Amino acid sequence: MNCGANCEHYYCCYKYSEHAKELGNAVPTAPFFFLKPVSSYVQSPGKIEIPRGCTVHHEVELGVVIGKSGRDITESAAYEHISGYALALDLTARNLQDEAKKKGLPWSAAKGFDTFTPVGPFIPVAKMPDPHKARLWIEVAGQIKQNGTTDAMIFRYVQCMCTLTKQIRYDIGLSFLGTARWIRSLIFVNA
Repeated sequence: MNCGANCEHYYCCYKYSEHAKELGNAVPTAPFFFLKPVSSYVQSPGKIEIPRGCTVHHEVELGVVIGKSGRDITESAAYEHISGYALALDLTARNLQDEAKKKGLPWSAAKGFDTFTPVGPFIPVAKMPDPHKARLWIEVAGQIKQNGTTDAMIFRYVQCMCTLTKQIRYDIGLSFLGTARWIRSLIFVNA
């Protein structure tokens, strides 16, 4: 199954306290969301394009494949909407995001460049019965560059789903669980 080909939206939830701290941000007390455009999707392994003038950081994340749309989803019904999972990278043009944040502007452009959401193969629910006990890492040339576990999330996935669907309809797509610490360990720069 191609996890991103039929998606209408990518929903992202900021849920790790260590990630907030390493960026110098306040730790959220409620789920915080942003959207990524479908044009940012690339099937892994695929070519990632680094835009000129951007310092790009990786964030390894567990993607939740949403197979059933819904609104006002309850915690007891949340897992009915999940069809599986996928490993993904949420790439960020950190210099553009920092500039936007200083000006109080939205920073979706810093995360929405074409190819800024590489997504791996589909993982059936049966192969990951508890998404809150997964170890995620990224390795480059034999060196671990990011390593963390989903049990370090501030908010459980179903809590994020329930909060988001009070505001907008959950369409078929991918929802990212956020990233663990050490996002600055692999940096791409295109001058």
